[in-house]
Amino acid sequence: MTQNNIEKLPSNPIEAQGLLIKAMYNRFGEEVLPIIKDICRKQGKSLGLKSKKKLPNCNLSTVAKAFAKSFDQNYVKIISISDNKFQIHGTKCPFSLENTSRELCEAVMAIDHEYFREAVNDKIELKILKTVAEGDPYCDTIYEIKREL
Repeated sequence: MTQNNIEKLPSNPIEAQGLLIKAMYNRFGEEVLPIIKDICRKQGKSLGLKSKKKLPNCNLSTVAKAFAKSFDQNYVKIISISDNKFQIHGTKCPFSLENTSRELCEAVMAIDHEYFREAVNDKIELKILKTVAEGDPYCDTIYEIKREL
């Protein structure tokens, strides 16, 4: 068997989930995005509830530090971390969404957004400034507590 005939298999459950998400998106297009977002949101909520039970407090910095333990340090760098803002840069998508679409990235990022909303508070805002899904060289993601006016 030549190298070209070897099927690339996912190396972990997140990559496998990414394969399923991309297959659905490729088959159904934008029509499937609300379904992907809803399921990802539920996954994030579940993960956030579990994290909240394990942590000593629910400050953004505490939750962000726990969240960061799941990162592959070769691909993700923490830019800033405080009780008001958490910013990261990543050069590889754990779901392998590189060069797909910003909209698909935003739907999948409902996992992380809901995780922080559940574990910290519902005032967390997610900003995706750059994304490898859209072809950017790295992702630039900010989780920030909305300020009350």
